[in-house]
Amino acid sequence: MTTQRHITRRVRGMDTADGAGVKLKRVIGQPALDMLDPFLLLDEFRSDQPGDYIEGFPEHPHRGFETVTYMLAGRMQHGDNHGNRGDLGPGSVQWMTAGRGILHSEMPQQEAGLMWGFQLWVNLPAADKMVAPRYQDIPPTDIPVVQPAEGVMVRVIAGELAGATGPVAGISTAPVYLDVSLDAGASVELDLPEGHSAFAYVFDGEAATVGGETLARSELGVLSKGETLRLSADTPARVLVVAGRPLSEPVARYGPFVMNTPAQIHEAIADFRAGKF
Repeated sequence: MTTQRHITRRVRGMDTADGAGVKLKRVIGQPALDMLDPFLLLDEFRSDQPGDYIEGFPEHPHRGFETVTYMLAGRMQHGDNHGNRGDLGPGSVQWMTAGRGILHSEMPQQEAGLMWGFQLWVNLPAADKMVAPRYQDIPPTDIPVVQPAEGVMVRVIAGELAGATGPVAGISTAPVYLDVSLDAGASVELDLPEGHSAFAYVFDGEAATVGGETLARSELGVLSKGETLRLSADTPARVLVVAGRPLSEPVARYGPFVMNTPAQIHEAIADFRAGKF
């Protein structure tokens, strides 16, 4: 018998701002859900008001974790202090491994229109926190789309589903990252690695049924352990389903630095101030 996952906790996105004043909803990384090992933060940014996003995320440091940007609408340009540059357009993904340190920026490439997407922070294990930084920049054409059930379309960003493998590779937490679109009346059962931490987040439509319970838009459901997750919807909806292998390691966190001990945080700050990133 397979074990069905269900919702163990509900969290609503909290309105806040980050970067140079970009308005967003913080779902993970807020008082109601500080983290969900290995996930440190989940932000949804969505606005068609330029004043909410136009100043973007000017250059800032990272060390010890990974950032995942998934664009649904609008365009961002990313750059870093190592000379990397690239554009993130609708449907594209950037999985950045900050490792031992990088100075990174993400700036809007539009002055009007809808800007919509997500940023997820994924912790790195102690053994990988000081690896060399790297990017996986993935255009929408490289993300497979599968139809595992009638009325269900899934973009497979990471992990495996219905014979498709997501383009994100070489990540120590073995993540699953799925964008699930459900037509009215559709349902699907998804396989997820049994021991992974996982969540579902409804980001479009009124609501979806997750593990037998209704989850409203802008609401995240922390999922129990298990092998499968059942999703359905009475009206059209889109749901992020994300899972990752928990690290079960100490977490020391200070702004854009995530390490295992306070001493390592002090070292990160000193290295940043000394221009070693």
